[in-house]
Amino acid sequence: MQHLRINSPRALTPGVLTALRDDPAVSSLSCVHDASLEPEGDVVEADVAREAVNDVVDRLRDLGVHKTGSVHIQPVVTWLSQTGLEAERRTPGSSADAVVWADVTQRAYEESEPNWTYLSFMTLATLIASIAIVLDSQILVIGAMVLGPEFVAIAALGLALVRRRYTLFWYASRTLLLGFGLAIVLVTMLALAARGLGWVTYEDVTAPRPDTAFIYSPDKWSFIVAVVAAAAGVLSLTSAKVGGLSGVFISVTTVPAAGNVALGLAFGVQHEIWGSLLQLVLNIAGMAIAGWATLAFQQSVWSRMSARRARLLQRRA
Repeated sequence: MQHLRINSPRALTPGVLTALRDDPAVSSLSCVHDASLEPEGDVVEADVAREAVNDVVDRLRDLGVHKTGSVHIQPVVTWLSQTGLEAERRTPGSSADAVVWADVTQRAYEESEPNWTYLSFMTLATLIASIAIVLDSQILVIGAMVLGPEFVAIAALGLALVRRRYTLFWYASRTLLLGFGLAIVLVTMLALAARGLGWVTYEDVTAPRPDTAFIYSPDKWSFIVAVVAAAAGVLSLTSAKVGGLSGVFISVTTVPAAGNVALGLAFGVQHEIWGSLLQLVLNIAGMAIAGWATLAFQQSVWSRMSARRARLLQRRA
């Protein structure tokens, strides 16, 4: 169940109420006239079955509510309503599987912004990864993977293509390039400082590292794991059941590869630089492709659900 709160300009309120009243997926509806000061108008609230939220939002967009008013969409964690239960039963599909595109798109924009927090997390994660490589510690590698903030920005690439939000595609691409580029440059400088102080030696970087050698030794499994992990991650982002993202973070070798590139640059180890860069590209490409394919499949499924719901509404009419 999702709760909609709409600040509607007075002239649009009749159309908003008609659109909501006519939808059997709406289980409760209220309107407080003259409650909205900006814009001047009314506040409309409704409970909508999650499976039908996209259709309802599309109708509100057609009315132009988002241009002169606002539409807030919030998940209802706990609710008691017989009419709500009946509304969900009348709506095709499962609420756990439903994708609320407005929510997914907004999250993609917010978490793909190249802000100070994003760049800080990326740099710190890359730094921990480089330390993990020097110490040959899988535990620290996992910590760096979990700390890295890059997954949503990579998933945003596929979302942008599926939803034709090309501004989001360039936005996320710029964030990824800036994030990885800045992190590698800063960690390279720190690695040079550590080399100068004698904290890290050439032998530390080139010695056998059985627990972290996979970082600069990409193969077909690197790509396959990235594809599978990204598909699971996108499902966690889009469904009502969140919980798989931690598994995604510790399955893909993006941040560790960036950390090894920085070490390779600082110590002039060419084969590790190129191996890590290939690992980084393979993982990002696999994740982007899997994200696009998963979202495209979900959009196809829910487009058919929307068409089925439209036919049911016509029969009821």
